[in-house]
Amino acid sequence: MQPSTLTTRNAYSKVIEVSKRIRWDIDRDVIRGRTFDLDKAFLPAGLSLVDELDFLAEDERRLLSQVQGRTYANLFGLAERFVGAKMMEIGREHALGDQAAFEAVVRFTDEELKHQELFRRIEALVAGVLPPGYVHAAEPNAVAAAVLSKSTWAVLGLTCHIELFTQAHYRASIDNCEDVSELWRDVFRFHWIEESQHAILDELEWVREDAKLDAVARDAAVDDLIALVGAVDGILQAQAAADATYFRDIAACRFTAAQAHEVGRGVLKAYRWQFIVSGAIDPRFQKILTSLITPEQLQRFQDALAPLAYAAPRVTQTAPALA
Repeated sequence: MQPSTLTTRNAYSKVIEVSKRIRWDIDRDVIRGRTFDLDKAFLPAGLSLVDELDFLAEDERRLLSQVQGRTYANLFGLAERFVGAKMMEIGREHALGDQAAFEAVVRFTDEELKHQELFRRIEALVAGVLPPGYVHAAEPNAVAAAVLSKSTWAVLGLTCHIELFTQAHYRASIDNCEDVSELWRDVFRFHWIEESQHAILDELEWVREDAKLDAVARDAAVDDLIALVGAVDGILQAQAAADATYFRDIAACRFTAAQAHEVGRGVLKAYRWQFIVSGAIDPRFQKILTSLITPEQLQRFQDALAPLAYAAPRVTQTAPALA
C-alpha cells in the first residue's frame, strides 16, 4: 500500500497538538477521590452480554458485570505493557529523523505508561470492594515478551485492532450509559480520549512498516497476526474460566451444573466479543487491513477468526463479516 495522506508531517503535528490539549491527570480528572459503587454495573450489557444469561437475577447480572469490568480494565493494562514497549522501539526509528513523528510517538508511549498506572489504581480500588478470590490468569511481562517476539507489522496490526475497538466500545456502549458506575465510566471516557489519537498513530506506523516489507515478509507477518489473535484468545479462555469460577463462588445464588456451564460459556463469549470480534468487524480496521494484504491473505485471516463469529451479541448475529 502506498502511504496515505495520513502519513504526512502534518498528521504527526496534529496528534501532538491534540495530545497537549486533551492531556488529563489520574487523580485530578479521573478518580477524584471516589471509590466504586457496587450498586451500579461496570460493563454495559452490550459488552458483558449478561442479558443473554436469562436465568440470572438482576443483582447477579450486576455482579457479573462487575467481575467482567474488573477483567476488562486489567486486560487493557496488560495490553498496554507491550504497546508501550513497541512504540518506544518505533520511536528510536524516528529519533534522528522527523522530529514531529518522534515527539508524537514519545507522547504516545508516555500516555500508555499513564494508562498502565491508571488500571493498576483501578484494580486496587476494585479489589477493595469485591470479595477476595479473583485470579489474574496472565502475567503482563510474559504476555508482552510473547507478543513482541512477533513481527512489528503484526504487533502494530494487533495494536490498531485494540485501540479501534476501545473507541467503538466507548461510543456504542459506555458513553451516556446511566446504569454503570460513574467512576468506571469516567475511567474509560478519559482512556478513550487519548486512545483516539493513538489509533491515528497506529495506522501511520502500520502503513509505514508495511512499506518496508516484501511479499514474503508480509505473508509471514499475516501469519504472525493470526497467531497473535490466537494467543489473545488463549488468554481470554483462561481468564473467562477463572472469572466464571470466581463469580459462582461469590454469588449469593447456587447454580445448577447446567447453569454453571452456561455462565462459563457466556463469559467466554463476552470476552471474545469484547477483545476480538468487535475489533475485527470494525469498519476502519477492515479498511486498513484489506488495503495492506492480498485477497488470499485476507481469506486466511477470515478463516482463522470464523470460529469466533458466534461471539457477536444476539442482536447483531446476522453473520458479521470478520474483516
